[in-house]
Amino acid sequence: MGVQRYELFLKNQIFVSFWRKNSNFVPAKPNLNMSENIETKPVEQQEVQPEAKVKKRFWDGEVWRAIKYALISATAGAIEFITFTLLNELTTWRYWPCYLIALILSIIWNFFINRRFTFKSTVNVPVAMLKIAGYYAVFTPVSTWGGDYLAEVLGWNEYLVTVLNLVFNLVTEYTFQRLVVYGKKVDNR
Repeated sequence: MGVQRYELFLKNQIFVSFWRKNSNFVPAKPNLNMSENIETKPVEQQEVQPEAKVKKRFWDGEVWRAIKYALISATAGAIEFITFTLLNELTTWRYWPCYLIALILSIIWNFFINRRFTFKSTVNVPVAMLKIAGYYAVFTPVSTWGGDYLAEVLGWNEYLVTVLNLVFNLVTEYTFQRLVVYGKKVDNR
């Protein structure tokens, strides 16, 4: 009887040290009191349990999210461009008020539609709006004064300047919204 227990003890010690080094072996049934022999099975012989949830690759979700953001932002860009064109052609205002009004309309549209369909987030709306307001506190003066300088002082075409601002806004705002405003709170709707 003593020899059998010693052999069982050695088998357990060998198994434990091997299991720690190589995770291909797991106990078929746990033997905590060492009253029976331990059986071990290689992973290939065990029944494979399907995983409950397969994790998507990072780029699959992010690439699709960026495409959705670009498409929705294109509608906001259309709103901004049409508003700018109407104000620029129907009024005698300078570049900056026409651009500023058009920008504000597109911001409102872009924030709510992208929040709902691109980021699918239930993040606190007032907090998210304050973060976006912080982004636009930097972007708006830069794009307004820069656009006014390019259009009025350097004589660039107002529509070209507006399109350049749209592209700059698309790239920087997506990055800001994804990383700062929503962060890890995406796809939780």
